[in-house]
Amino acid sequence: MQISVFDLFKIGIGPSSSHTVGPMVAAGRFLNSIKELNLLSKVSRVRVSVHGSLAFTGKGHNTDIAVILGLSGEKPDTIDPSCVPKIVEGVRAKKRLNLNNEHLIVFSEDTDLIFDFEHILPGHSNGMLFEAINAANEKLCDQIYYSTGGGFVATPHEMLVGGEHAEGTFQKLPYYFRNADEMLVLGNNANKTISEMVYANELSRRPKTDIDDRLNYIWLTMKACIKNGMKNKGMLPGKLKVRRRAAEIYSELINQERKNLKMPHDCMDWLSLYAIAVNEENAAGGTIVTAPTNGAAGVIPAVIQYYENFCPGADETGIRDFLLSASAIGGLIKLNASISGAEAGCQGEIGSASAMAAAGLAAVLGGTNEQIENAAEIALEHHLGMTCDPVGGLVQIPCIERNAMGSVKAVNAASLAIKGDGKHYVSLDTAVETMRQTGLDMQSKYKETSLGGLAVNVVAC
Repeated sequence: MQISVFDLFKIGIGPSSSHTVGPMVAAGRFLNSIKELNLLSKVSRVRVSVHGSLAFTGKGHNTDIAVILGLSGEKPDTIDPSCVPKIVEGVRAKKRLNLNNEHLIVFSEDTDLIFDFEHILPGHSNGMLFEAINAANEKLCDQIYYSTGGGFVATPHEMLVGGEHAEGTFQKLPYYFRNADEMLVLGNNANKTISEMVYANELSRRPKTDIDDRLNYIWLTMKACIKNGMKNKGMLPGKLKVRRRAAEIYSELINQERKNLKMPHDCMDWLSLYAIAVNEENAAGGTIVTAPTNGAAGVIPAVIQYYENFCPGADETGIRDFLLSASAIGGLIKLNASISGAEAGCQGEIGSASAMAAAGLAAVLGGTNEQIENAAEIALEHHLGMTCDPVGGLVQIPCIERNAMGSVKAVNAASLAIKGDGKHYVSLDTAVETMRQTGLDMQSKYKETSLGGLAVNVVAC
């Protein structure tokens, strides 16, 4: 497993890991570089331009807000979402920004935060250019960053050499694998489950208690997000005026139980509810766990909540194993294809999340490594070709319901795999490579730009 479970499952804010969390992280990294060069006191202005998908759907995904927050010194994993309006409104009203919360500069969005619709930076569709300028209007330093999905951010150099995901880094891990075939061979040779191998890799990075505590906290954050989503009502932000439905669905399901009107498919309704609840919270800018992205953040929490509520024998250890197994699949997809909607379409977001969830569920239901790999393949295969075409540039339609559908597919895929012997015709590696090729062939208007598909065929008024 190349990428740490804690890199795939990161705590941040909605509505988008690539358009909100990523730019916020990039702004923080630029601040750090300014400080390392001892230039902070000399900065008079910071100019930021966002390109490609970030430009086309950035306003709907709060990219502008994220940049302001990041330059102000706020972090995605620690900021209180309720404080966001006050911070942003203060900057906009005064046209002043407290850089890193310690150095006041002039900041006007009209001139200092540019949405460039004409130029796509060469490394990725989600590109950003940060420039620090002094009082004499001289450039002190600049840096390009790419938001590559799931809150991951890389400079052009890091994109070229692999950055923190460079191959040499991972060859030191006790269970180093670059694809699913290698993962299965390693597991069979060592007589280890996928989750055991991932756990051993994490132990080479940090203490056992830290791993367990952080895994537990990830699930508690996911669970709190489900709970908040089932409680909160009203309209989601943005011009679509989408009404939140999770609270009403929850109330209806509870009333049916009280009247003893349970249907055989009620568990599927609960599963969909959990996913919808999370993604309504995401659309509202709430606290979210990238899983592996914000746009697909509802699938894995929904399936874990399904496991906890509907599967006999579910426990805390199982939930940790779920997350570990899921992260192995997510890491392989990111390494060999993409989890970015701007790069691969929604097959890279919902498809990846569904594959991860299917693998996690198959693992905790007692599946072999081969059955777990099969579950991931089934889920991913049946998301191939899915476009990313958010109506109005908002992570609402079709994104919220799409998470519910991805959750159902994940449970179905795990069930089918468990009922087999792990032998199957199409390998996970083949499905991942097919997704990569499909993403390359897919026109840019179907990759998070809102220039095609539902985004232009539904009137956003």
